[in-house]
Amino acid sequence: MTGGLDFNVIRDNLLYFFIGRYPHGPLGGVGLTFYLAVVSLVLSFIGGLILGLLSISHNRVVKWVSLTFINAVRGMPLLMVIFWMYFLWPGLMGRPMPESQTVILALTFFTSAYMSQIVRAGIEGIPKGQTEAAISTGLAPWQAMFYIVLPQGLRNMIPSFVNQFVSMIKDTSLAFIVGVDELTHIATQVNNRTLVFPTEIFLFIAVVYFILCYAFTELSRWMEKRLAWRKAI
Repeated sequence: MTGGLDFNVIRDNLLYFFIGRYPHGPLGGVGLTFYLAVVSLVLSFIGGLILGLLSISHNRVVKWVSLTFINAVRGMPLLMVIFWMYFLWPGLMGRPMPESQTVILALTFFTSAYMSQIVRAGIEGIPKGQTEAAISTGLAPWQAMFYIVLPQGLRNMIPSFVNQFVSMIKDTSLAFIVGVDELTHIATQVNNRTLVFPTEIFLFIAVVYFILCYAFTELSRWMEKRLAWRKAI
């Protein structure tokens, strides 16, 4: 190539960028990126919900332990957590684990700490009078939380969860460091094979990440407006 950009390398490897070697091999590229993000988000929601409830517990020991764990994890770089899971988890389990599973565990471990603060803020945003009113009708405190407070809080948390999903899509790019064939790793493989199109390749994946993140950011904004409209009714 004598000058300008040549995107033929993208056209020739387009399917590989999106699904890797699937169906003749493991899923990769955009498909694996999305899979890692979705599975990690679901697990992180569960972990964040548990941690968030523990962090507002009336038991001081439970509250202190959960907050210590949350703050410790939030102070760690995600890359360190990925390395820990990649090297330590198989040793603890006594058997090797697929790299994608260790990345999902790392993302879940890391993101649950952030999710817990979303849950905590959502619960604390509900007027305490509702809890007191529920208890006065004969409900136990835990029943008031699960039947009255939490459903309202979760509705308010939805936009924040979508924003966290956007961040997780970007965080999956760190999985390339342990050899997971997500989009960034696929791009690196194509670049190493062709050697002369790095600008085209990494510009393309930047556009793909932008499209994915922008789409879900717009979804989050739409949800915020929708929820605000419903509250105003």
